[in-house]
Amino acid sequence: MKKHGKGIRTKFSDDLLWMVYLTIEYIEFTGDTDILNIETPYVQGKTLEENEDEKYDKYIETDIKESIYNHCKRAIEKSFNFGENGLPKIGSGDWNDGFSTVGNKGKGESVWLGFFLYIILEKFIPICIERKEEELAKKYEDVKINLKKALNTNGWDGRWYKRAFMDDGNTLGSMENDECRIDSIAQSWSIISNAGDNDKKYISMESLENHLVDRENGIIKLLDPPFEKGKLEPGYIKAYLPGVRENGGQYTHASCWVIIAESLLGFGDKALELYRMINPIEHARTKEASNKYKVEPYVIPADIYGASNLSRKRWMDMVYRICKLVLQSRNRIYIRIKNRKRIYENRTLYSKRMERIPNTI
Repeated sequence: MKKHGKGIRTKFSDDLLWMVYLTIEYIEFTGDTDILNIETPYVQGKTLEENEDEKYDKYIETDIKESIYNHCKRAIEKSFNFGENGLPKIGSGDWNDGFSTVGNKGKGESVWLGFFLYIILEKFIPICIERKEEELAKKYEDVKINLKKALNTNGWDGRWYKRAFMDDGNTLGSMENDECRIDSIAQSWSIISNAGDNDKKYISMESLENHLVDRENGIIKLLDPPFEKGKLEPGYIKAYLPGVRENGGQYTHASCWVIIAESLLGFGDKALELYRMINPIEHARTKEASNKYKVEPYVIPADIYGASNLSRKRWMDMVYRICKLVLQSRNRIYIRIKNRKRIYENRTLYSKRMERIPNTI
């Protein structure tokens, strides 16, 4: 938008929080808190009408500037928009853009977004305290406590975490559903955020492994079963064929989160197995596998088809992003970086197979 002043205004619920998450990750990685003092301007433009979900328009940079710290606070405060289940409202979508009609009428809630907001509050509270804003830190702590309770009660479905509550009263990620009974990112982020109750973390990841990890075809599905002809109308995700993209295929971004979650639980062997499984070279071991996979086996795909198009790769223009994500998940297995120092993780089980994993990225 900086170049031509044009961009898209939406009712997506997660976009603004990624700025905060990235800022926190940058500080944790580098130790550089001066970034919080940098002043950057706001832009102005037409707001969305009540029945509008998005608008592509020109947005003009204003003379109003605030520190990145204040930008982060405003993003967090705007996200404090909770529904009747105590979870953040999903708007016209969260990380999964395809859930475009789950909550665009203003009622639907996102379980995944609850986990995402939780970890942001967890990591932003110490920043508030460091900047002498104890009352704000206390407010965020209270929100965090209530959020964890809602996630582990209203967000729990018995064997795994639900994905979302819809405007029309239906639930995504419920074992009662014919379609979208379980969704990957609600399970992996219960561990990544550390908001899941301890027993529920292990139960939900076991369910993820049983329902979404397809070892025969070497993919980790985003959700299952895919949307097709059922009563649920979650948005444009249903326009994709079953097994294509977010609709039940492997979305590699989310697969990386599964690997990270396994490593955080201490399941090093499982994490390495899944890392190897989504390595594209494993889809080209034979001529038959290569013919199914169709394209280059030396780059990571954004997604892989499931269902009737099993293991066929696509969306090469997003490859560079996914490579970084898989590298991140691999680093989670071995080490992490804090304040520019390499820290070896004791919680991850050591595996002798580490030395035999090809460095293909």
